[in-house]
Amino acid sequence: MAEFLLSPPAQAVIWTAVLVALIVVAIFFVHSCRRWQRDDRTSANELLTEFRNLRDSGSVSQAEFKNIKSVLGEKLQDELGSDKSDNSG
Repeated sequence: MAEFLLSPPAQAVIWTAVLVALIVVAIFFVHSCRRWQRDDRTSANELLTEFRNLRDSGSVSQAEFKNIKSVLGEKLQDELGSDKSDNSG
């Protein structure tokens, strides 16, 4: 049995299986990292709510809030557009 495992065809099968297993683990790791990063991001809607609270408390002026709202409004439109394309596909 040991002689068979040391033969070149058996070694090729063993190392191919090891390589496939490493690739599967790497794919799982990358997928997990991407999911973690995606979940960790704050949406434009949440940011807008936070800045609205800052404006209401007086930490941000009305002019600053208007500028922030215009930038986040574009980002919110992009997020809504990507959500629609994700749900329709």
